[in-house]
Amino acid sequence: MSSRPTPASPRSLVIACGALIRELQVLIAQAGRTDIDLKAIPASYHNRPEKITPAVARRIAWARSRYDRIFVAYGDCGTGGSLDQLLAREGVERLPGAHCYAFFSGVEAFAARGDTDMTSFFLTDFLVRHFQSLVIRGLGLDRHPELRDTYFGNYERVVYLSQMPTPALIAEAEAAARTLRLAFEHRCVGFGELSRAVGA
Repeated sequence: MSSRPTPASPRSLVIACGALIRELQVLIAQAGRTDIDLKAIPASYHNRPEKITPAVARRIAWARSRYDRIFVAYGDCGTGGSLDQLLAREGVERLPGAHCYAFFSGVEAFAARGDTDMTSFFLTDFLVRHFQSLVIRGLGLDRHPELRDTYFGNYERVVYLSQMPTPALIAEAEAAARTLRLAFEHRCVGFGELSRAVGA
């Protein structure tokens, strides 16, 4: 008697901001999920948010015939609602909140600190590692340091929202605050809503 082939397990694709890939890889491994693939979109698109929605749309179109489930690991991230409009048309869910600072902190907890954090510039593990390329060079501060007041004149402190902090990362975050001439605060928030999203 011949045995029938076992159907392939359903597979999921997470279309993710490049700034979240390391954390997603850790969470997927911790959960023992072998059914989830990741597809990254360059984190540098945060400096050009008009690129985010078209990039997500292209990856959804590519994934439709290849995956059973699609999830988007992004906040609104400056798209002005266009990302949510796309996802509503496509029937695809995304992470809760407007940006990674909210879902790392917990959306409700972040909202509750709204007034207190109005003058805070946030860093995550990824942004600490790439502070020079994304902030200093990305905003042109290496060539025009006088722009510091234009970009950061209304901020009072740098808040490092860490996921997997190390002494080296904390020291780099403190150095970033000194570079911007701002006070420094460290909050170890972990993975927040990202962890629940992977579990679901």
